[in-house]
Amino acid sequence: MDKQKKHTEYNNDYFLFLEAGFVAVNRLDEDSALKLFMAAQILRPDNVFPKIGYGYMHMCKLELKQAEEMFSSVLKVEPNNELALSFLGITKGFMPNKVSEGEKILESLEKVTKDEDMKKLAHMSKDFIDTHIKKSSTSPMDLAKPKKKK
Repeated sequence: MDKQKKHTEYNNDYFLFLEAGFVAVNRLDEDSALKLFMAAQILRPDNVFPKIGYGYMHMCKLELKQAEEMFSSVLKVEPNNELALSFLGITKGFMPNKVSEGEKILESLEKVTKDEDMKKLAHMSKDFIDTHIKKSSTSPMDLAKPKKKK
């Protein structure tokens, strides 16, 4: 039996697999997320959305290098994919040596997108980076370090 024919009965469920994958990431269920994104990838191997899902999972786990690689690979195929652009901007915004790069991506996206939700995401992300990343005198990593005794 041909692989494509074997999976046709699930073709209509493609977006359900994707959405459930994102929900699983948000519920910190990495195992289920991986399986759901993999199922979506099997159904439509040329579609970039499962890769965005994998990147989102890495971003949420603060595995920023892997997230950056995943979103960049999507943008090589679809340079104007706004979801990948927004997530790449957010990811770079969390990387100490790429904060300004992330801000530029988000600023550009906010100007060119016609999608109001995408504008809001870009704007809120820029505000978060400005307030909590750039202006913060304390890194989250510093909070975990034991305090020195005086």
